Amino acid sequence: MAVEKSYYMTEEGKSKLEKELHHLKTERRQEVVERIKVARDFGDLSENSEYDAAKDDQAFVESRISQVEKMIRNAVIIENDNDNPDIVSLGKSVTFQELPSGEEETYTIVGSAEADPFDGKISNDSPMAKSLLGHQKGTEVTVVTPGGDIQVKIVGVN
Repeated sequence: MAVEKSYYMTEEGKSKLEKELHHLKTERRQEVVERIKVARDFGDLSENSEYDAAKDDQAFVESRISQVEKMIRNAVIIENDNDNPDIVSLGKSVTFQELPSGEEETYTIVGSAEADPFDGKISNDSPMAKSLLGHQKGTEVTVVTPGGDIQVKIVGVN
């Protein structure tokens, strides 16, 4: 039997997934069933695009339910590492300067389940996070990215 993947997330991230699962099971699933019923009434199913679209939507919803259930079942809650406040670790925000430009950026390192770069949350599997994890404030780090290596200096860890 294969070992299932662990999904690292904050308590807030797990709560969001639980709310999404509830919505999918109680509302979205019922909406799709209603769409299928209405589409069936349109007649011949072999040429019924409404029916095909509703069935595709149903497959998507059921797939997402399965995926979210798996993520919740295998959730590993990120605990704050208060023993090492200056060390970059999962669940912490890190501010760094790109060298030599000095441009500062701040990201929170989270599990892939709740990563959202537009909201300042990067996955622990991303090249940036992998390079920063385990380093401490004041350290210069080389980040290997598909677009080339960049040098950064960690200026803050929260």
